[in-house]
Amino acid sequence: MSYVDPAAIRRVVILGGGTAGWMAAAALSHRLAGRGIAIELVESDAIGTVGVGEATLPHIRFFNRAIGIDERELMARTAATFKLGIQFVGWGRPGESYIHPFGDYGEPIAGAGFHHAWARARAAGDDTPLSAYSYPVLAAEANRFALPDADPAAVRSTFGYAFQFDASLYAAYLSQLSQARGVTRTEGRVVDVTLDAQTGDVAALTLADGRVVAGDLFVDCSGFRGRLIEQALSTGYDDWSRWLPCDSAFAVPCTTVDPIGPYTRATARDAGWQWRIPLQHRTGNGHVFCSAFTTDQAAVDTLMANLEGPALADPRRLSFTTGRRRRLWHRNVVAVGLSGGFLEPLESTSIYLIQLGITSLVELFPTRTTMRADAEEYNRIMALEFERIRDFLLLHYVANQRDGNFWRHMRDLTWPDTLSEKIEAFTARGLLPHYDVGVFHPPSWLAVLVGQNILPGGHDPRVDRVPIADLTRDLAAMRVRIAAAAQDTGDHVAFLRDYCPMTHPVPA
Repeated sequence: MSYVDPAAIRRVVILGGGTAGWMAAAALSHRLAGRGIAIELVESDAIGTVGVGEATLPHIRFFNRAIGIDERELMARTAATFKLGIQFVGWGRPGESYIHPFGDYGEPIAGAGFHHAWARARAAGDDTPLSAYSYPVLAAEANRFALPDADPAAVRSTFGYAFQFDASLYAAYLSQLSQARGVTRTEGRVVDVTLDAQTGDVAALTLADGRVVAGDLFVDCSGFRGRLIEQALSTGYDDWSRWLPCDSAFAVPCTTVDPIGPYTRATARDAGWQWRIPLQHRTGNGHVFCSAFTTDQAAVDTLMANLEGPALADPRRLSFTTGRRRRLWHRNVVAVGLSGGFLEPLESTSIYLIQLGITSLVELFPTRTTMRADAEEYNRIMALEFERIRDFLLLHYVANQRDGNFWRHMRDLTWPDTLSEKIEAFTARGLLPHYDVGVFHPPSWLAVLVGQNILPGGHDPRVDRVPIADLTRDLAAMRVRIAAAAQDTGDHVAFLRDYCPMTHPVPA
């Protein structure tokens, strides 16, 4: 007879479906297979999902691969397009735009990061834009795409890519996959939560029809309301609206108009910004805004006046408060997705934070005796990531040069010390944040800082060893190689047609 640890987790209950719930179900059913752990997902057909995520970051590819998903099949079944970065329109000076790419700029010179050589050349009078040294920027601007080259010496190996997909189709695909792997789906609305009288842990959920769903570990994917993490356990919420005051959005799909570019667009508006996410079968649009600086009607009018094609539905309103739960793992409840916090979708981090939460849970998967220690480590990881993303999003706002009450308000904010220190280090010496772990690496910070006209006032002295004539020659040759690689890349839409043409959508 095999030994069964009495402290082992035997039943995991996921409350809520949607993107977060079914990503959790798919990952847990794959990674915990063979361990005798029952996984049950409870969702109500009467409760809709927010569906904030359609654009992703490159990390989603590794998440999908780790749980056994074929990329081409996934893209075909979610009407996906490729994404090389995010274009920001009007965030610096009026009429300016830039792309935050998923890739490097140039090549290191004299042992220093490329941007130090660029800064030195700029100080010597070279006005070549930083974007000229980015393959994914040039490819995106020309609506071109190809998979990265396996040769690390090739220009086309210097980038990553993500997806723009239909989040509801992604959830439906993962639902189908998870249930085939043994996850039990229970339809029903939770009307009561039973807490253990001794520990205060969640013991069971009671559904409207009287059924009781018991578990050892609960994953709260119930959305903004946080049915378990907040309503049952009163965990508390850190409100970050003093830094990220946008609190509302209207979302609407429209017809897709060619060309379908391999990038997401974020266009600054009077009291916020508008997203555009092109898919194979439609384009997702939304207007994120601060309700203290505009009205709902004005926000809707702005959104509808700036669609590229006819609307396919009525605009849908969302309300939110930026921030995070004080503890995303409290007692035996782990909050994943909107139940754990929300940072506006400016840099497509919503699905990334879901992925990080799930991956961290799998890596720290507890027993009853290790639950407290595992929760502390989980909360440390998630708090650090939330704060780093918050600072990166805030950078876009405080670095603006726009007119208008909202944008002046954002420039006048008192910044978190963690952001002030990063900007001061860059403007003084060209230093960029560098983390061992984290979603945004030095090229991302460089893209936004320079794209919004925050420039380095100094550079690494190692590049001074290179004579300026040699540096100028090397930079020119680098630009030629990068431009040629982009020019030789095929059309994005043609690549989609060959690689992952949209199939009949899976049933929701």
